[in-house]
Amino acid sequence: MTRSAEARIDLSALRHNFQRVRQSAPQSRVMAVIKANAYGHGMLHAAQALDDADAFAVARLDEALSLRSAGIKQPIVLLEGISGASELLPLTQFDLDTVVHNDAQIALLEQNRTQKPITVWLKIDTGMHRIGLAPDQAATAWQRLQACDAVAKPIRFMTHFANADLRGDARNAAQITQFSAALAGLQGERSSANSAAILSLPETHTDWVRPGIMLYGVSPFSDGRAQDENLRPVMTLSAHLIAVNRYRKGDAIGYGGEWQCPEDMPVGVAAIGYGDGYPRHARTGTPVLIDGVRVPLIGRVSMDMITLDLRAKPDAQIGTPVVLWGEGLPVEEIAACARTIAYQLLCGVSARVRSSY
Repeated sequence: MTRSAEARIDLSALRHNFQRVRQSAPQSRVMAVIKANAYGHGMLHAAQALDDADAFAVARLDEALSLRSAGIKQPIVLLEGISGASELLPLTQFDLDTVVHNDAQIALLEQNRTQKPITVWLKIDTGMHRIGLAPDQAATAWQRLQACDAVAKPIRFMTHFANADLRGDARNAAQITQFSAALAGLQGERSSANSAAILSLPETHTDWVRPGIMLYGVSPFSDGRAQDENLRPVMTLSAHLIAVNRYRKGDAIGYGGEWQCPEDMPVGVAAIGYGDGYPRHARTGTPVLIDGVRVPLIGRVSMDMITLDLRAKPDAQIGTPVVLWGEGLPVEEIAACARTIAYQLLCGVSARVRSSY
């Protein structure tokens, strides 16, 4: 039987990266972002490993409910908030916090009775222009929530940076100023720092910080690598060679025959492809690791297989492990070769890839 691809998840690396957050923002509480199945790493395993996190952030109600059903006790924040009155009951039953980012959500809270008050994070749009109330609406929104029996007091506040991955970008300072000005005179805990701001903008280390990608051992900076920030990769994606063939000079490899052998040479086939989440647009030359040796991808990525130039590793055999990214091979580098971002690669690992912890 062909061995399936495997995502090995190093929970000790996850905890190491969490401690990097604590070291960088020692005066702030930490809301660990574990939405999207913990960026492809397994949400429940991540929550259990991060048992000293002060809170968790997820995108949607179903993610929060799955954590509660598994016994996770920390506060859980719904970053997208609620979409209808039917979601108010589970918020109170399972003691969940919610972000409020538009007038309709405020109206839902005003118009409905709840079993107990709900902890609310009022989101202010200071420049991301995705979700959130405009800064000049913050005071009015706060007043409405203050008057609402369904809302626990005091109200909390958050914003999100659009360009924190760009060190020194003037727009980051502008967002900091906008957030402070919008909340002038309003009392309540605040949160603005994402992973990049945690590492580069200490002035954003307010009551709460919200690390995401850095927890998983990926640099949050557009030009960075994890090792530069003392972060350890959490996921190592691997497969095995299922064929080693010798081809002649001029033989074309894979769909379209776009790559031709420059000489007589060995070509390996690894059992992983875009059906497993390996990037379809990884270009020829994208590295993989075989016994610590870098060998390049050649030809097009197929649904279930990739082909590799084994001239640098001619002793590779059927069954030899192949590392696609992770320990020894930064996922940021593979993302650059595929003209995408590490977030997409990690989140895109498919269900047929076996996970081990």
